[in-house]
Amino acid sequence: MDKKTIWDLQRPDIDSYRSVTKLPIVVVLDNIRSLNNIGSIFRTADAFRVDHLCLCGITATPPSPEIHKTALGAEDSVAWRYYRTTMEAIDSLKAEGYMIVVLEQVKGSVDLTELRYEPGTRVAIVAGNEVDGVDQTVVNAANLCVEIPQEGTKHSLNVSVSTGLLLWETFKQLR
Repeated sequence: MDKKTIWDLQRPDIDSYRSVTKLPIVVVLDNIRSLNNIGSIFRTADAFRVDHLCLCGITATPPSPEIHKTALGAEDSVAWRYYRTTMEAIDSLKAEGYMIVVLEQVKGSVDLTELRYEPGTRVAIVAGNEVDGVDQTVVNAANLCVEIPQEGTKHSLNVSVSTGLLLWETFKQLR
C-alpha cells in the first residue's frame, strides 16, 4: 500500500475550515501547565471539528511558539476563548445548554467504554491540570465524570492523550 499524499487527504485550508459546521463539542482546559499539551489539544480539536476551546486560569493562550510547536497551525483554525477561572467557563457553557463532562478519576465515574450520549447533546469536555487534575469545584459542577480504564502501574495518562481519547469517543457518537 502507498501512503496517502497531502492531496489525497483533501483537507480544507484554514479559511474553509473556519466556515465548516462544527460539532457541538467544546473542550475546557482547567489550568493546564504545559504549552505542548495545549498545542496538542488544539491539534486534536481541529481533527475532530470541535466548536471551540475554553482556556482557563493559568492555561496559556496563542500566539505562542511553544503552543505552535505541537499545534502546527491548529491554534489558527480552532476558535478559543480565555476565562479567568474555569467556573466562569462552566457557568457560561451550562447557560448555553452544554452537558459538562469532566475527565477525572472520581468515585461514581463512568468508564469510557460505557459512555453514551443522547442524540443532540451539546458536550463540554473538561480536562485538568497535569498534577492536580480537574479542580474539585469543577468536578462538583459536572453532569458526568468519565474515567479511562487502565491496567498499568501509572495512575493516569498524559492530559492531551486522555483528552484525545474522550474526544474520539465523543466525535464518533455525535458526528
